Amino acid sequence: MTDGGDSFSITAPVAGVKATALVFASPHSGDRYPDDMGAAPDLSLSSLKSAEDALVGRLIAEGPRQGATLIEGRVGRAYVDLNRDPGELDPALIDGLDGPVGAKTAAGYGVVPRLAGDGTPLYARRLSLAEAQGRIDRVHRPYHQALGELMETTRATHGRAVLIDWHSMPTRAVGAEVVLGDRYGSACSARLSRRLRDLFEGLGWRVAQNHPYAGGWSTQRWGRPDDGYEAIQIELSRRLYLDEATLQPAATYATTQKALSRVIAALCADPWTT
Repeated sequence: MTDGGDSFSITAPVAGVKATALVFASPHSGDRYPDDMGAAPDLSLSSLKSAEDALVGRLIAEGPRQGATLIEGRVGRAYVDLNRDPGELDPALIDGLDGPVGAKTAAGYGVVPRLAGDGTPLYARRLSLAEAQGRIDRVHRPYHQALGELMETTRATHGRAVLIDWHSMPTRAVGAEVVLGDRYGSACSARLSRRLRDLFEGLGWRVAQNHPYAGGWSTQRWGRPDDGYEAIQIELSRRLYLDEATLQPAATYATTQKALSRVIAALCADPWTT
């Protein structure tokens, strides 16, 4: 494992397993909150952690055993969001800024979020621009530099690099077990989207496409098929594996992990990924 300090970790394919063109990422499964966050004194731990993709990194641990490199964020999303453009700074939270900003940032979910995943305000204060930029420099930038190096090395070796960006979504979010986000077909080949849909539907899971999650900043940044880079975002319903009140494994966790391991093994075994 490569240790990226507080920002990330990288798990390479296990020894003796042929590496594939797949790069797995779990940017939101981090659960560390640096002491300098300065969150609202009355903010509950459950609210602080409500935006985490809890346990997703563990769910997809089969990736390196099947030849996919895995990069995981370590810091909680409430501190800095690794799946947002670093320029999406919220003037409602950060001093010295004015608009315009994107819709997600205006709603409180910029690169340094103003709100927790459950909608609770994270702060009883405003942040300085230097404070926000420091988080980006220490956590966001190193993660994306490492991801970029993985993608470039993978393309150089295999002729292509395919980012599978794994996330989770609240049970209430959508009436499906999985949402595939390929930015409406622009971020990856139709073959990849169809293959993933077939694999998940083969488990008996309902699959939605691009609604309500079409893919975040990483998918946008690396979804460039004409340049040899593809990307797709996968949202898994937390109902499949998580007790959303405690963020601990639900009774269905082991079954879901085994099912995902079968999906990952089939995807990594596809000749197209080698």
